[in-house]
Amino acid sequence: MIGPTFIKRFYMPRTCEVTGRKPSSGRSYTLRGIAKKKKGIGLKITGITNRRFQPNLKKKRLFLAEENRFVTLRLSTAALRTIDKKGLSAVMRSMRKK
Repeated sequence: MIGPTFIKRFYMPRTCEVTGRKPSSGRSYTLRGIAKKKKGIGLKITGITNRRFQPNLKKKRLFLAEENRFVTLRLSTAALRTIDKKGLSAVMRSMRKK
């Protein structure tokens, strides 16, 4: 018997398919002390680490009435609001132009 089969997985980037939002980088600061407005000596930064700000992505299955089929998209919540405002068909047309 042959060992466990290897399944190759294709990972998609964490980007919104409509707005193009993707992860951005930043920093996380660790603070120590008591704030001056609380009669303390002040806050001091004791550590800085790099971090990533991830976009709020949702996988949605939407019905495209023009083509009479379902479309699965990876969307940010801002893109969901855009689809509510403009309509799915208009957003899909603008995506295909790009």
